[in-house]
Amino acid sequence: MAFMQSISVRELIAACALFGIKETTVRVTLARLSAEGLIQACGRGQYELSHQASELASGISKWRTLEQRLKAWDGHWLAVHCAGLGRSDRAALRLRERALAMNGFRELEKDLFIRPNNLNETGKTLRQRLYAQGLEADAPVFEISNLDEARDQRARRLWNGEALTDMYRDTRLRLEEWLSRHKELDIEEAARESFVIGDAAIRKLVFDPLLPDELVDSLERHKFIESVLQFDQAGQAIWLSLYKQVNNPSASNDEQTRAH
Repeated sequence: MAFMQSISVRELIAACALFGIKETTVRVTLARLSAEGLIQACGRGQYELSHQASELASGISKWRTLEQRLKAWDGHWLAVHCAGLGRSDRAALRLRERALAMNGFRELEKDLFIRPNNLNETGKTLRQRLYAQGLEADAPVFEISNLDEARDQRARRLWNGEALTDMYRDTRLRLEEWLSRHKELDIEEAARESFVIGDAAIRKLVFDPLLPDELVDSLERHKFIESVLQFDQAGQAIWLSLYKQVNNPSASNDEQTRAH
C-alpha cells in the first residue's frame, strides 16, 4: 500500500482491530515509535513518519518504478567490499545486511558482495542509496569489469532465476484470483486480506534483485509488477473506504462499499 502523509489514532486503532490488536497495544506502540524518532505528532491525535523514517519509506515506495531502473547487462558487476567493517554492532550489521539485500547483492567471497551491473544509474546514485538505507559510508562500492571465468560462473549461480520466475508467476496468479472476487467480500474482510496479501507481494518486489534477462524471465517479472500495481490500486480504494467509514460512521452502507 502507499504510504499515507498522516494518519489519525482513530484510524490506526480501527485498522489494527482488524488483526486482533487491542487499542492499548496500539497506543503503547505509538509512544515507542515516537520515542525512537520514527513517527512524530502532526496535530491532535494525528501522526506522520519522521524525516528519518520517511527516507526509508520513500525508497521502499519506489517499487512502482522498478523497471525504469534497468538497462541491458554488459556482463559487468557491481561490488561492495565489507572487509573493513565491524561485526560486533548488531544493529549496524542488520542495517548493512538489509541495504545489501534490498539492492540485490549476494556474497561471492568473504565480505565481497556483488550484483549484475544492469542498473540504469550512476555509481554515485547507487552509493547514496546504499548509504541512506544503512550501509556504512566506509564501505567501498565499485564496478568489476573482468571476473575470471570460474568466478563469473559462480557469481551467476548466486541467484536462483528459475525459483524467482516461479515466484513471479505463482504470486501473480494469487493476486489475480483475489482481484476477481474481492468485491464479494465485506469491507473489513477485504481490507484485512488486501493488507496481508499486498504486503507480502510488495515485500517481494522491494527485495527483488532485479536480475537481467540472462538470469531470470523478465517478462514474468513485468507481469508480476503489473498485477501488484492493480492490486495496490484496489487495496488503496478499500482502505480509503474503510477510513471514511471510521471517520463518518453515520454514512450509509451503500456509500461505505461503493469504493469497493
